[in-house]
Amino acid sequence: MSPSPDPNLHGQVVIITGGNSGIGKETAVGLARMGAIVVITARSSDKGRVAIGEIRKRSGNDSAQVMALDLADFATIRSFAAEFLDRFDRLDVLVNNAGGLLTERQVTEQGFEMAFGVNHLGHFLLTDLLLDRLKESAPSRVIPVASLAHRFARKGLSFDDLQSERRYRAMNAYAKSKLANILFTTELARRLDGTGVTVNCVHPGVVRSGFGSAEDTSGFQRVTMVIGSPFFIGPVRGADSVTYLASSPQVEGLSGGYYVRRKPHRPSKAACDAAAAGQLWDASEALVAGPSS
Repeated sequence: MSPSPDPNLHGQVVIITGGNSGIGKETAVGLARMGAIVVITARSSDKGRVAIGEIRKRSGNDSAQVMALDLADFATIRSFAAEFLDRFDRLDVLVNNAGGLLTERQVTEQGFEMAFGVNHLGHFLLTDLLLDRLKESAPSRVIPVASLAHRFARKGLSFDDLQSERRYRAMNAYAKSKLANILFTTELARRLDGTGVTVNCVHPGVVRSGFGSAEDTSGFQRVTMVIGSPFFIGPVRGADSVTYLASSPQVEGLSGGYYVRRKPHRPSKAACDAAAAGQLWDASEALVAGPSS
């Protein structure tokens, strides 16, 4: 049996955060090949320009664009959203891909612990700012890139210490941020039921990319990355499930799922806690609207 042809995404507009490297870049190439107008975001303008040149060349689609965005700063998130909404009259797919793992505790511009602030809170604000355009463009899709690492947060989120101020452990902070991605998916899907906007998150696999780079990790975390790297999958394979959720008609209308290798999977017990999903939403709204924001 011959493989199914790729979906035709001509006319659709896609945002991929952190699309200048790794999974994000390969997802951009894949969706641009299908005809989508792909907008990648990058913190570094130089890296963004290099990436967009490669994406255009490999996809054969010159409509791909890059825009500046730093998810560690609410001001740049709001600026990005305003510029995007001014330039584009539709948004069909939002891929919340950017994220990181940091050995030492760092904080965002607004003072939030970096893993929670970038991996969850920055994307929470970005999605909220773009939500009306997603609804206007329905059927549309939101795809948070989560991780199997969420299972390491066995006790769930500590709502009295979301910023890991009492004790910071890099992998624990990362695991909780990825758990937050899944809880966010659950609650957003519930809130968007009936709007035509679907939300599904994905574990792309343990991917060999810029994630956990020497700039962000040291000590045990860095050694783990170096030793494990030969066993990681490549970014092309890692992007496959993300591209599938962004484009496949097979998942049209499905929402609130957690996917691994294109298949729905059941996440951890903590990730299935609907009450925690609602509590995280309320806490995130308060943090985004707070005086430091």
